Amino acid sequence: MQKFPRRWILWLAVAAMAGFVWAIRQSGDVQQPTAPATTGRTVAVRQPDPDEVPDGKTATIVAEETDWTVKPGLSFKAWTFNGTIPGTVLRVTEGDTVSVKLVNRLPVPVSIHWHGVPVPNAMDGVPGVTQNAVAPGKAFLYEFKATVPGTYWYHSHQTSAEQVDRGLYGVLIVEPKAPAVRADRDYTLVLDEWTSAPDAGGAGDGSSGMSGAGGMGGMSGMSGMSGMNHTGGMSMGDMNMNGMDMAMAAYTTFGINGKAYPDTDRLVVRKGERVRLRLVNAGFITHKIHIHGHDVRIVATDGQPIENPPAFRDRLIAVAPGERYDVEFVADNPGRWLIECHGDMAGTPDMKAEIVYEGSENAKADRPDDGVALPEIDLAGYAAAGSADGGAGEFAAFDREFDLKLGAEMRMGSSMGMVYTINGRTYPDTEPLRVRKGDRVKIRLENVSDVDHPMHLHGHFFQVLSKNGRPVTGVLRKDTLNVKPGEVYEIAFVADNPGNWMFHCHELHHAAAGMVTEVLYDGFQPAFTPDATMGNQPE
Repeated sequence: MQKFPRRWILWLAVAAMAGFVWAIRQSGDVQQPTAPATTGRTVAVRQPDPDEVPDGKTATIVAEETDWTVKPGLSFKAWTFNGTIPGTVLRVTEGDTVSVKLVNRLPVPVSIHWHGVPVPNAMDGVPGVTQNAVAPGKAFLYEFKATVPGTYWYHSHQTSAEQVDRGLYGVLIVEPKAPAVRADRDYTLVLDEWTSAPDAGGAGDGSSGMSGAGGMGGMSGMSGMSGMNHTGGMSMGDMNMNGMDMAMAAYTTFGINGKAYPDTDRLVVRKGERVRLRLVNAGFITHKIHIHGHDVRIVATDGQPIENPPAFRDRLIAVAPGERYDVEFVADNPGRWLIECHGDMAGTPDMKAEIVYEGSENAKADRPDDGVALPEIDLAGYAAAGSADGGAGEFAAFDREFDLKLGAEMRMGSSMGMVYTINGRTYPDTEPLRVRKGDRVKIRLENVSDVDHPMHLHGHFFQVLSKNGRPVTGVLRKDTLNVKPGEVYEIAFVADNPGNWMFHCHELHHAAAGMVTEVLYDGFQPAFTPDATMGNQPE
């Protein structure tokens, strides 16, 4: 069974309608970093198991092809960071200097974007915007200081709708120097989706061929239309015909940490322990997660803490593409309990994991919800529930204000397809958000389409000020915000990280089909020269 890149799956829908590597490894030349190297001690990285803590050597991440099995009958040639899906969790401590060498052993250019981490602009990993893509056989050194604790992730930003789909992603956790409370168990759960088709050709070998996919070989040039051509051919949205629903329905397997249930890892706990679950959505579908049998609290979102989070039980946490949720509970209910996704898609039942108390390994797991409808947490209201803060904080006045309408439309051109727009334009023709260092910037986001748009801002955290005209009391800070059809949000950030930064939808097909703009600081000059021979494609 073979996993298709998402852009191919969307085209098929249209046709239907009409561990971590520590030794210094042999590699190619290192491309020069585009900013002076930082100083300080190197990364102290460990596996999720706290008993396996290495001694802090310089880290190497190798982009390479790997045979990967999601479940029996579903195996494919994955593109991975260090041979696993997801790539090995990187754990560092607040204040550490992170030094990661990316070695590219794939036949295509790649990069690493540190999603949510406020890195210097030259380390942001966006080909053609902050660096040149890393060519096959070459390497690149990423160095930055881990200044803000939280749960983050890293992924390729070169033709990312395809490369993330094939497996090029991992998790970065920045631990606080002095945590108020330390969890006894700490588990990371990365959510993703897969689709399968028998004997499909091309996937994973760097080609764009589809000759093995039901005689679709005539479409083999389509992946060359990826990147920023904005004709929409790679994205296929709702097409006013529920085309997105059709395309997403092709994802017939959902999973956690690269595996489908029952092959997902068991989360072992002991009665009385404090348990932290880090939920990371590396896919393109919002997943509504139910944690059975316990009172849980959302203690952080996108790495940013939530003040005095109230406890709840039997409610859904909707994790949109690119988002992260840190959830904690006290293990006070011995047995075997499910963590599962709710929904009616074919892959939904595969997205489960088990919380297993020591001594309950042979107990029967609790029953799944069997379609029971549960309420979904409204994050804006949830953040407000534990705080008396008025929410505006430092944002009583603004230096720059922008109004962005997020749309979708069918366009005719060299090819027919859906485009996703910001104020009616597609990238690179979208109007950039020009700011000066120190500006307080307000952005109004309105979704005038009929599909979700999880909007991600590089290099900054923003505060959510209002939702649908109602102020958000309490402080809710994020770097990725899911804007549903008809919703209007006001967000604000301080322009405190000079550079050229992308602001885009993290349903990456929408980005590939135009829903991208940039935040540009006045007077900033990038420290690299774009190389036209590198094939930089920043979506």
